[in-house]
Amino acid sequence: MTSKPLILAVETSSRIGSIALAEGPDILAESTFSAPLTHSQELFPSILQLLAGFERRPKQIEQIYISIGPGSFTGLRIAVAFAKMMHLANQTKIVPVNTMDVIAANVIHVGTYEPTEHSASRSTLGHSGPNEASTIKNSESSHEIVATILDAKRGQFFIAVYAPHCHLAPSFTVDSPDNHTSQDSIDEPLPTSHEIWHKILPDSLISAEEFLATFARTHKPLGLLGDGLLYYKDKFGADGVQFFDEIFWSPHASKVHQLGWRLALAGRFADPLTLKPHYLRGPDVTIKKNL
Repeated sequence: MTSKPLILAVETSSRIGSIALAEGPDILAESTFSAPLTHSQELFPSILQLLAGFERRPKQIEQIYISIGPGSFTGLRIAVAFAKMMHLANQTKIVPVNTMDVIAANVIHVGTYEPTEHSASRSTLGHSGPNEASTIKNSESSHEIVATILDAKRGQFFIAVYAPHCHLAPSFTVDSPDNHTSQDSIDEPLPTSHEIWHKILPDSLISAEEFLATFARTHKPLGLLGDGLLYYKDKFGADGVQFFDEIFWSPHASKVHQLGWRLALAGRFADPLTLKPHYLRGPDVTIKKNL
């Protein structure tokens, strides 16, 4: 890339949506939606307002980076549909960014990792009991393991785990061949002097008990973050577990841009025809019976 493309980053995978406008690697501005779960109402007005502030128009957006999941089914569909619309209208290039990586980027510098064939669904180690856990107030992690937690309903959670590059992942057995590792991983290390972290557990659909059985009480500090802790923080209390402050739990469009820019530099643009959200599991559907 010889010039700095105008980029729009969209984060609608979580309760609070946001967008960011950038020129190449440089963020111009970020806007957070005014209320939870207002993605469909606020996305277009927020984009137009942000563009107007820099005297730009939608047709000038050359690239769009979207948080692809896992996350809110409705929010992910909104982002994917909008990105496809931008491509049809202006040939805008699309970069999907893994949502778990976006959340983790709030506290660590996400680097490369080798994805496994399937995501784990059940651990092989013993269970850990609940205990009092402390809160981490700063954004830079001094922990050996960091995990992102999202609520997947039905007593399960979407969980991904990150560790420094020299750390080895615990072993898992795989119960189902249907939970595939996300292909939206980051392949290039961040250009930073800070320690690079890697994904040692791909996006997985597991229970809190199964997760803690493997990653808690391993004599390695474990830091947790993610919106899945909003209502279920007590499920993850165990020896050695600490929680990052709530300000770091939600994904942000600025981080979507940060990770998406690296993928764009590597030419990792999505095919708009085959692009779909990274759900991990389909939505709950209730069929009403006619009485």
